[in-house]
Amino acid sequence: MQTVTTNTLTDTISYKNIPIVTYKINYPSFTTTCNVKAAEAINAYYLRLAQNTRDYCRNVIFAQAAQDLEYIQGTRPFNAYTLDVVFQITYNSECITSLYTDTYTYTGGAHGQTIRTSDTWDFGSGERLRLTDFYPLTPSSLHQLQVSMERQIARRLKENSGTYFDDYKTLLHNTFRINNFYLEPGKLVIYFQQYDIAPYSTGLPEFYFPINI
Repeated sequence: MQTVTTNTLTDTISYKNIPIVTYKINYPSFTTTCNVKAAEAINAYYLRLAQNTRDYCRNVIFAQAAQDLEYIQGTRPFNAYTLDVVFQITYNSECITSLYTDTYTYTGGAHGQTIRTSDTWDFGSGERLRLTDFYPLTPSSLHQLQVSMERQIARRLKENSGTYFDDYKTLLHNTFRINNFYLEPGKLVIYFQQYDIAPYSTGLPEFYFPINI
């Protein structure tokens, strides 16, 4: 089993003495009883991701925010751009750890956008595990996966109409991404991004499948 520590990169950046970008990037580091070298490599991976995100805030997002501030020229209040990264450990047993990371970015407008990524690690080998390590992806099994998700949506729509787009069956097929999964105890969770199959108010749709881990 792995012990998890939360690390944070955070800052507020100003332009002409006005705070225009705020970021807070949480990322994990691990200690393990399985394979120390594997943990070191995985820790380096998350540190590099966090540093790249920080640099993106300092350069790309900062430049966009400064341009926006110049454009409005005091005609309306300026809402600082923000980027927040949080991770959630969803499974952590023996040498397997699964987690997802949500990156929320606000760059003006009515609301921001959240993008989810996920990783499932074997701390014995240091390898990132794939969906095929837990679920066989044959044409038949993919069809059953699609049917199961359609049924889960149908049940949800009975409880809350309008929470998925009318053409969700086609969208399920078109926007399915093989890496968009994580583990929970006894479950495989497949998720979709905002707007893939549902309106913003629905959030990030998730679908659950029992598995033996």
